[in-house]
Amino acid sequence: MSLGLLAALAAAGCGSEPEPAPPSYDFGLPPGFAEPWVPPDNPMSAEKVALGRMLFFDERLSGNGTMSCSSCHERAKGFADGKPKPTGSTGDLVPRNAMGLTNVAWFPQLTWGNPTLETLEEQALVPLFGELPVELGVTGLEKTVLGRLEGDSDYVKAFEAAFHEEAAPITFPNIVKAIASYERTLFSGNSPYDQYTYGGRGDAMSESALRGMDLFFSERLECYHCHSGVNFTTAYRSANTQHQEMDFQNTGLYNVGSDGSYPPGGEGLFEFTGDAGDKGKFRVPSLRNVELTAPYMHDGSIATLEEVMDHYAAGGRTITDGPFAGIGSQNPNKNPLVKGFSITPEEKADVIAFLKSLTDVEFVSASDPAGP
Repeated sequence: MSLGLLAALAAAGCGSEPEPAPPSYDFGLPPGFAEPWVPPDNPMSAEKVALGRMLFFDERLSGNGTMSCSSCHERAKGFADGKPKPTGSTGDLVPRNAMGLTNVAWFPQLTWGNPTLETLEEQALVPLFGELPVELGVTGLEKTVLGRLEGDSDYVKAFEAAFHEEAAPITFPNIVKAIASYERTLFSGNSPYDQYTYGGRGDAMSESALRGMDLFFSERLECYHCHSGVNFTTAYRSANTQHQEMDFQNTGLYNVGSDGSYPPGGEGLFEFTGDAGDKGKFRVPSLRNVELTAPYMHDGSIATLEEVMDHYAAGGRTITDGPFAGIGSQNPNKNPLVKGFSITPEEKADVIAFLKSLTDVEFVSASDPAGP
């Protein structure tokens, strides 16, 4: 994307983070959820959410008209895509696993390893205009993409309703504001765990899941230290958050060269800070709907929840041969809470039953717009 376009988008309010405005939109949040943070230069409205929903599922938003936001974020998969790594609209391989968007409104940083993307508006610019790799591939085809929307009477009406104060509202700053507004409504809070914890339904979780919950929150397994709170991640921000610290962790997935390195191009926070101690540190993901978001980790290199459990039980992954060989449990940057633990097959099954109790069937089976 050109520097001029970036500057114009930033000036239009896509890159700023002023103090939050008082909430004026009823999210209809489930019990236990605090109001999400919303940037005051993009207040919520039903019209913006409706427009963003249309855009999110429309392949015409990509340069070549073959891919939409939903191509990598499918509702039935917890708004992930089921692949180790996505492929962009022109065939480029995206270097990170597509994160699920469940409860994305409460994340203080977006994506796996970028500490600078703090709003959904900023993040939306990356798949739209990024060139290394190309995702939606809009750069150089801006007029073409806007022309598609300007030629659709439904979009003309939707933009006018969402941005009625503007004479010519079909712009990229407004596109990202609408998409971000829609994404802030993707909250999930009606899983069996929620029904048990907040809804008073003692029969909502199985006996196995209840045993697994006790293990999950135990000092023996240590899971809850990073996966805590209503969103099961310490990477959390609400409208009332006063001070937000970054939370990026190394879990011993790799230890290339025995010096803490991860495979080139996938070293997380280190790629932004240059601090060797940040190699392999990635943002802690939410566990909401985690049953549906496989494969796991930033590079999609662990296929199942069972294998995830094995990874943490070992205190890190050992790769015995090949270019990425190394003993992850000895990674010098690893979070010391990832220390390994003993667990029986029955206990492992119980923890996985608990993780599956975080699946919100109502959320992932809701209807979405038909294709254009």
